[in-house]
Amino acid sequence: MNLLPVNNYYKKILRVSLPAIAGLSTQMVVSMVDSAMVGRLEETTYALAAMGIGVLATWALVSFFSSLATGTHVIVARRFGQANYLECGNTLNNSLIISFSIGIIVTVIGDYFASTIADFFASDDMVAKYASDYLFFRFLGIPFFLISVSFRGFFFGIGKTKVFMISGILTNFFNIIFNYIFIYGEFGMPRMGLAGAGLGSTLATVIDVLFYLIIILLPVYRKRYQNFRFFKVDTEIIKGIFKISLPVSFQNVFVLIGFLSFVSITGIIGTKQQAATQAIISTLFMSFLPLFGFGAAVQTLVGNNLGAKKFHLAKLYGFETVKVATIFTIILGIIFISIPQYVLLIITTDWGIIEMAKPALRIAGVTQIFYATGVVLDFGLTGAWMALPGYIIIYSIAVFIRFNSKNWNTNIPINLEN
Repeated sequence: MNLLPVNNYYKKILRVSLPAIAGLSTQMVVSMVDSAMVGRLEETTYALAAMGIGVLATWALVSFFSSLATGTHVIVARRFGQANYLECGNTLNNSLIISFSIGIIVTVIGDYFASTIADFFASDDMVAKYASDYLFFRFLGIPFFLISVSFRGFFFGIGKTKVFMISGILTNFFNIIFNYIFIYGEFGMPRMGLAGAGLGSTLATVIDVLFYLIIILLPVYRKRYQNFRFFKVDTEIIKGIFKISLPVSFQNVFVLIGFLSFVSITGIIGTKQQAATQAIISTLFMSFLPLFGFGAAVQTLVGNNLGAKKFHLAKLYGFETVKVATIFTIILGIIFISIPQYVLLIITTDWGIIEMAKPALRIAGVTQIFYATGVVLDFGLTGAWMALPGYIIIYSIAVFIRFNSKNWNTNIPINLEN
């Protein structure tokens, strides 16, 4: 097998993935800007440590359900490949029902247990208080976030990744504005510190939903997919979405809980070590989020070709996307290894945290090629990050073997092969 990308395929991969990467990269920028804003508060060490807990706890909770986008994406991509446009619209309808229902439940439960979650993972009382306030406001936005996730899955499935790109740019632009206003108390608003970052992100997700509603009601989409004209609850589609999404959901939750536990354990080593870990994780978003864009591309291209019964072409696009994504991570890994202090300077100006984080970021620069996660050893912060590559290397090998097998496209839910 040729290890370099094949020209005929990688151009189409980039055409689909680049808008998704652009949209996801705006989330990366916002994450880094949020960390930079919080990293410049007077209480930097406590706020950054609390942000590490708050961000990962939020992601661990919503990632279980946000993988509904995967189920929506896969089913819509297959139906689009079959030119069954009404079923594409019907899939989105049912995905929205699921997202709204689950979002309300998760918000109520999350806000009720916000303090408990923060206390459990924080070793310091001040860190726990900041994390609890942040979590409360972030959980309020979960219903809107999950609704936008359903829309994202739909537009990815029909190959309109540019819609997500525009959504990401618009939403995260407002996210930065809202965060600035509420973190520092500008324009007559109260100074909320880290909690203001949570509130700003929630308000931005509301704008995201409004944007998607406007787009889906445009004539070009309304006439072809007729989303709300033939609105019906389809239990087969709902089952299919869950069947595809749940394995991804459990994987995401275990990975994020692993990261959350990792951040929590570094807090036992010390609060400054915990803050350094958050700075590293924020930096790694430069790699992680764009990779989701490549993931969106491969799901769209593979799904469309499976729907059109072009099985060999579907498999080729899977392998070619892996090549392109690996080249991307290698380039970033070299940057992380070569100049870690300058990358970390984007997150915080505290040179004590930067010096502490440098060796670990170099390790992460190597392991992030495999999308790092793992277990903790008792060698301080640097030793902790040295423990990360094992899981994902084994996982990557397992995925490659499965995708390269003869029956890789079996177990298709809800008769998607028809």
